[in-house]
Amino acid sequence: MGVLNSSMLHKAQDMGVVEFKYINLRDYGRGPRQQVDDTPYGGGDGMLLMVDPLVRAIEDAKKNDPPALVILPTPRGLTYRQSEAKALASDNNGLIILCPRYEGYDERVTHWVDRQYSIGNYILTGGEIPAMVIVDSVVRLLPGVLGGETSAAIESFQDDDLTVEFPQYTRPDSYRGLDVPQVLLSGHHAQIEAWRATRRNHNN
Repeated sequence: MGVLNSSMLHKAQDMGVVEFKYINLRDYGRGPRQQVDDTPYGGGDGMLLMVDPLVRAIEDAKKNDPPALVILPTPRGLTYRQSEAKALASDNNGLIILCPRYEGYDERVTHWVDRQYSIGNYILTGGEIPAMVIVDSVVRLLPGVLGGETSAAIESFQDDDLTVEFPQYTRPDSYRGLDVPQVLLSGHHAQIEAWRATRRNHNN
């Protein structure tokens, strides 16, 4: 997948701090067509991922990484926050992330799931994008991936308090009548820190 081979995710792989593996659910499908979905009991639109292919895929993944946490992106899950990313990054266990599609999944698969997360109050076509969100937010917190010692510590949403990082500027000093605040050009570190402190805001 292209996104896993770019930017910090590519760097993390080169550093040897993370390894990505893919499981094709159809390898666990039923019958000659390797069926992985079926109509829901009780009627209704769409198709559901069947429990058996999901569980067998999870069990095979667990054989290679027994302590790995199984994560299910789902609208009814806990809202995914920075604190969750930090906890997953510090856990030192692998992650097995399911990617539901179609109308959803057979509810019984949740008995094999450790964490359920929602990345927001909207609906997506499948679980691939939530999976990428989780992977990106976790991998960038692994030691050495971002580079700077405090890079992750001074970002927005630390400790889930909704504080947003201060505005930042770079060259040129002036652009089409828009100037960099003079305090940032002063070289006076105490004044710069005071200015930054007053420019942090809460997104509520």
